[in-house]
Amino acid sequence: MSTRADHYIVCGSNTLAHRLVVELTEQYDVPVVAIVASRDHDHAPEIGKILGADGVVPAATVTEEALAAAGADAARGIVLVGGDDQSNIHTALRVQALNPGIRIVLRIYNQRLGAHVERLLKNCSALSRSATAAPAFVNAALRRPNSVRVGDQAVSVEISADREREDFLCTVADRIDRQDLARMRMLPDAPGPAAIWIGRTERQQVVDPGSRAVLRFVDEEPKPVVSRGARTVWRLVDVVRFFTGVQLRMVLLGAVLAVICSFVLIWALARPFAWAVYQALLDLTGSAVPDVYGQLGSAGVGGAWQRVAQVAITLSGVPLMAVVTAVLVENAASRRRSAPRPPSRGVRGHVVVIGLGNVGTRVAALIQQLGIPVVCIESDVSVRGILAVRALDIPVLTGEAPLEHQLRQARVHRSRAVIALTGDDAANLEACLEARAIAPDVRIVLRLFDDDFAAHLYQSFDNAASRSVSYLAAPAFAAALMGREVLGTLSVHRHVVLIAEFVAEEGSELVGRTLRDIEEPGEIRVIAVRSPTARDYLWRPDHGRHIGAGDRYVLVTTRAGLGRHTSRVAPPR
Repeated sequence: MSTRADHYIVCGSNTLAHRLVVELTEQYDVPVVAIVASRDHDHAPEIGKILGADGVVPAATVTEEALAAAGADAARGIVLVGGDDQSNIHTALRVQALNPGIRIVLRIYNQRLGAHVERLLKNCSALSRSATAAPAFVNAALRRPNSVRVGDQAVSVEISADREREDFLCTVADRIDRQDLARMRMLPDAPGPAAIWIGRTERQQVVDPGSRAVLRFVDEEPKPVVSRGARTVWRLVDVVRFFTGVQLRMVLLGAVLAVICSFVLIWALARPFAWAVYQALLDLTGSAVPDVYGQLGSAGVGGAWQRVAQVAITLSGVPLMAVVTAVLVENAASRRRSAPRPPSRGVRGHVVVIGLGNVGTRVAALIQQLGIPVVCIESDVSVRGILAVRALDIPVLTGEAPLEHQLRQARVHRSRAVIALTGDDAANLEACLEARAIAPDVRIVLRLFDDDFAAHLYQSFDNAASRSVSYLAAPAFAAALMGREVLGTLSVHRHVVLIAEFVAEEGSELVGRTLRDIEEPGEIRVIAVRSPTARDYLWRPDHGRHIGAGDRYVLVTTRAGLGRHTSRVAPPR
């Protein structure tokens, strides 16, 4: 039996497990034990350097013996980030049977399934790594500030020296001096946005110099406006491209142009428009009766030029009818209708997403929700993300075609950004280099794990950004492991604040108290509250409002403040 107690267990040796161990040991300063498949594979060596040999338990699968060796019966919490959805759920059930009071956090892709698991298990949180990290990639591509969504609103931190604007939620930090960040105060006891700042003295301006960081709502991304005529033309072009190949399109285009020119010639020979249409259609199908030799001046005959036009229409109708027949036969005998929809030739201002893994699929869906066109590229036709984006009617290019060819098909030169989200840092860099070769000014966003690699990227590229999925997701998993409902994290230079939502449970010491009793200068601010019967959050609530059972309240807080608040509302062990 293990002698460990009141510690936390991390199951897995991937990038998220590595970042999570760093987060728990450095930010929360708690004892951690890791269960890894092997001490020598994946990120297990780095985890071993942090925890030491005694802090790592090697086990091919998370069995009861491995859990016992890690001291799961006396642990305060366990996080499962190494397996798939099914194996993580099975391990969570096994852990709860071993220690009913343990806090369980598991990584799960299917968020609906995760919601059911949270109701099934006691003291459990199911988080999606891709869903946690995807908004940061979207914001980087669209040049929007990093934000956290709370209900129907998104909030972000804005750093500015402008102290006249009062349309913010709260002050996140003040006395910000980039040359001396030690003077910065987090969540200071400063006047709120409802206060009227008048009559500042010169002394006040000297005492509180520098910029400040405030929490604001994020403006929604304006949807691109396309005229109805342009939209109709491009839809017709897309329909023709969908149903025909390149060779058929060339024959079809030549035949249609010849018919149109011949029809205009017949119409110009002093014929009524309706009669010209009637005669052109008969000629097109080969049903027209030719003139009799010697009747050049008879009624209804337009002379030599009309005969030229009739012959042209008739000859053009032969391949035109053949092409129409070929299109019908081809689409009836093939699976063209089930193929992924290619990007429209008229797409403009779109975002190209390369890689349809878990993160890529989430990113594509989020961008489409903002009303911005998306084009996806995926070389592996078996990836399940292809089916997911097809269900959202997002065009996707698949197959082993050269990346340069696919980028040109995706019209990257007309795009606003390229996001490379494969699991390989080198492949992501190659994709962005290819995109820059075609469109030198396009914004590129890469998924990179290696910090040194990312530093060199910023030194070598303009208009570029990189994000790490594990780095973005680790704080949320760590906070959830400590029993905290974190919606997201926001940064102010090297400091981080968290947006968290709590529910005032029946019997909690907070029921009957006011929102002011929750706040702590330098640690906690209440920015929104919602009663059980309300549909929307009440932003900037009156701090004298009393808390009722079932009320949800949203905090912006530091890690220390969140820990102290959790200890107040958490049930006893």
